Amino acid sequence: MAFAAIYSIWGSTYLAIRFAVETLPPFSMTGVRFTIAGGLLYAWARLLRGVSRPSGSHWAAAALVGVLMLLFGVGGVSWAEQRISSGAAALLVGVGPLFMVLVDWLWYAGERPDAKVLAGIVLGFCGVGLLVGPEDLAGAGRVDPLGAIVILFGSITWAFGSLYTRGSRLPSSPALATGMEMLAGGAVLLIVGALVGEWRVLSFSGVASRSLLALVYLIIFGSVIALSAYLWLLKFVSPSKVITHAYVNPVVAVVLGWALAGEPLNQRTLAATAVIVLGVLVIVSRREAPRAPVPEMEHG
Repeated sequence: MAFAAIYSIWGSTYLAIRFAVETLPPFSMTGVRFTIAGGLLYAWARLLRGVSRPSGSHWAAAALVGVLMLLFGVGGVSWAEQRISSGAAALLVGVGPLFMVLVDWLWYAGERPDAKVLAGIVLGFCGVGLLVGPEDLAGAGRVDPLGAIVILFGSITWAFGSLYTRGSRLPSSPALATGMEMLAGGAVLLIVGALVGEWRVLSFSGVASRSLLALVYLIIFGSVIALSAYLWLLKFVSPSKVITHAYVNPVVAVVLGWALAGEPLNQRTLAATAVIVLGVLVIVSRREAPRAPVPEMEHG
């Protein structure tokens, strides 16, 4: 069920973000999304499950994960979708496993990429180049470069945050840890939104019902259900299996964007989809070498 959630729901959240940022500012919208979702999970874990109060070190670890994954990762996608389509955003996020492999190797002393993995990395970045490359390459419709850079940077920080959760001082309760990460990340997103002036220009009378419904969907399905499932899987399943969502989500997002939002499904997008998905598939299909077990997270 956890894999089903990150496969299907996360593929649809890119379109939901696209609808939400039509009339809602990106950082503030994302901050409200995670603050509410995090508050619900935190209250459920503490009040209904009886999980003990987290310590200061727990909050520090949760805040770091929240900034890396939610501010730069999800907040970056929300901002970028003002400039690029939801399908293109999902394709760019789809190269996340390439960064996950590189960060795990270079920063966390993980497995050194073999020739097959390197081939997958090259394929993935070729797909990105095809998506954002020159106008006359594989047809019109290239992606805005600034939007692409923001998403790719967020994918790198997402990789750092995801791998950090394996051995960090987070509570042993997945629900409590996830709620804390969302609360911390949501608070920072709201602060960033205020600093860049989003609240000064927000007109509540101009917020469309479609944007509000998309925000509700992102809170319940994209955050409470799907992100909780993702972070839970990171604790109990190898990263190479968890990141298989990366070659399903772009396909779901591209099809939904085309069917429900009229986003272009041109030759360039189809070719980039095929190359990126193939590169990720090459990586996640490799056989892992045995590795030392990750230390258990401290009980909270």
